Amino acid sequence: MSGYQTIKVRFQDDVCFIQIDRPTANNTINGDLVTECNQALLACEESAKIVVLSGSPEVFCLGADFSAAPAHDGPGPLYDLWLKLATGPFVTVAHVRGKANAGGVGFVAASDIVIADETAQFSLSELLFGFYPACVMPFLIRRIGFQKAHYLTLTTQPVTVSQAVDWGLVDAVGPQSDVLLRRHLLRLRRITKVAIRRYKHYMSTISQPNLADLKSLAVAANLEVFSDPDNLSALARYVESGQFPWEK
Repeated sequence: MSGYQTIKVRFQDDVCFIQIDRPTANNTINGDLVTECNQALLACEESAKIVVLSGSPEVFCLGADFSAAPAHDGPGPLYDLWLKLATGPFVTVAHVRGKANAGGVGFVAASDIVIADETAQFSLSELLFGFYPACVMPFLIRRIGFQKAHYLTLTTQPVTVSQAVDWGLVDAVGPQSDVLLRRHLLRLRRITKVAIRRYKHYMSTISQPNLADLKSLAVAANLEVFSDPDNLSALARYVESGQFPWEK
């Protein structure tokens, strides 16, 4: 499908492949990316049984693009995007190669299945700048549990793909992740669209925490930390000079 500026979208029968395509910006998230991903997923509701989300071989997604103007409608649409991945009437598969940081981990945590190669690594760097991953946390806690999400947030350090597998953040890993992905798709495509829709709806009603109920709390927390001038100053300094807040 053409017409997108930040993603590449193609349909292969009942599978939709969405590739984050902002290579000069490390596949970071801006308002256009959120809008286009939401549009692509809307097109998948009736036509796709499986949605495969990927980045580049080196970078899956490095989180928010802080060089871009803040989205005028706040973090709500991004939360809604992850909610669609988690609860929409299709199986969502994140294919992770290279780095996934901050909001990139949100995409991973919101997916039904996560497949990775041996270069994949995962981190939440927000606290280094006075922020915290408010919108990521409901999805991450749902996938790996409170304490592991808490630890990943507090340490701000990347974890390897083997650690991510142990924690349940990654479901399957292999040196040839494309082959691994194809094997999964062969099996998943045997499930009917009706069965997927019913199952995903059921799972969204019994999941803890309930992702839809937590949206208002997550968005409010995100807006609070992103309205702190000290946090914004530290972030602007890093974007301009590459210096962390503790570096003089």
